[in-house]
Amino acid sequence: MFERVLSFSFVLILGVVATQLVSCNSALYRHPVDKEGEDVPFPDLWQSADENHGGAVLDGWVKSFEDSDLNEIIKEALAHNRNILQAAAQLKAAKEGAIISRAPLFPSLSANGSGSAGGVKVREAGDLSDWQNGENYSLSLNLSWEIDLWGRLRNIHQASEYDYEASVADYRAARLSLVANTAKSWMNLITAQKQVELAEKTLNSFQANFRITERNYKAGDLGTSALDVQFGRNNVASAERSLISRKLSRDEARRTLELLLGRYPAALIQGRNTLPNLPIEVPAGLPSELLMRRPDLVAAANDLKASAERALATKKSLLPSIRLTGSGSVTSEKLAELVSDPVTIARNIAASISQPIFEGGELAARARQSFHTNEALVQSFANLALRAFREVESALARDRSLKLQEQFLNMELNQANLAEEQASRQYSEGIVGILSVLEAQRRAVNARFAMISLQNERIQNRIDLHLALGGDFEVPNEDNPINDETESLELRVESAED
Repeated sequence: MFERVLSFSFVLILGVVATQLVSCNSALYRHPVDKEGEDVPFPDLWQSADENHGGAVLDGWVKSFEDSDLNEIIKEALAHNRNILQAAAQLKAAKEGAIISRAPLFPSLSANGSGSAGGVKVREAGDLSDWQNGENYSLSLNLSWEIDLWGRLRNIHQASEYDYEASVADYRAARLSLVANTAKSWMNLITAQKQVELAEKTLNSFQANFRITERNYKAGDLGTSALDVQFGRNNVASAERSLISRKLSRDEARRTLELLLGRYPAALIQGRNTLPNLPIEVPAGLPSELLMRRPDLVAAANDLKASAERALATKKSLLPSIRLTGSGSVTSEKLAELVSDPVTIARNIAASISQPIFEGGELAARARQSFHTNEALVQSFANLALRAFREVESALARDRSLKLQEQFLNMELNQANLAEEQASRQYSEGIVGILSVLEAQRRAVNARFAMISLQNERIQNRIDLHLALGGDFEVPNEDNPINDETESLELRVESAED
């Protein structure tokens, strides 16, 4: 009866202290924000999407390029890239951190034991007695448990769970970034290889024209002057320099890709000489909810939720804490007697309560600090969301612009090719001079290089669009989940725990 009254009085005192504390610190007891995007105006549709186009939705943006070599290279990058392996290890460490944060919710039990044995001889009447053996064993147990009366420990654990979810999102972001950068590097290598081949053809063409011009000039052709020879020699030197520069760019593209693949950057990987066709057009009316699957936004949202939980935990640290402790020890000359007396071991049980009263304002300041940190993360999330919107809108607008540029560049290239053919024909007929041929060739070469660069630029921008959207053009749901290996990695981590 006395123990029940004591327990009731104990809880009553806690309630009174907590009430007084809340009344004195009501300014601190506003709930932190844990909902992302409250002040960010999410548009229903992307403004720069072509409203007149009803393109189909892609299932997978990498496969949409229909490049088997690209698929194999991406698999190699995901398996051997050093950064992704580092991110996987960090994810496993974050999982263990969540487990560690859960431990304070349970009692802590420790045991200490010792044993000794020895023998002595006692001198009796000048003689030593026989050995007198002795044994001594001791065992002690210590139990400690903080009762989570206010939920502070649960808040800390929940914050760690959100931290882990943020780490999962960071891992997905690392995978998505690696896939995108690998695809872009592969396209850059193909582009560089195409430009090397074009530079070689250009050099051969200029050398052939120079030989003809020089032969005609030496033969005394009145239609060929020393200036024509000089222009021809100048074009050959320029083509030689361009070829050397293009080869250097190709080797740099090789090294960049090899580094992403986890290989030694020896510039040995071979590309192709044709860029893949650009996938189908961007569908009109893309929903803005696609943006919310972006891994960086998911990570920021979980960081915001973790901040809210830590703010609550800091606020609750102003409240009294209750800790139960138990200890017991027993000493025996016989080990069997020691083990058979567990009641004696746990004979001491105590409860303690602690309440901060005055610490120079440190605890209150920490509580206010945690709330201000939470408010800062709210603004950071809103800013990140707006930047994500800008990236998508810019990629959509750039996709439309590059498409129009390619149409006009096709016209320019066609006309340049026709002009080159006509100039060569008229030169052979003696109608025009070599300078007209050289100018027509220069325009055609510039248009060809520009077309290669523009085609690669369109592909690069399409990859940037998928990166900005966090995937393809399809909204993930139960029937169409996010396709990555994060879940399998989580399962491997959980199985390692078991």
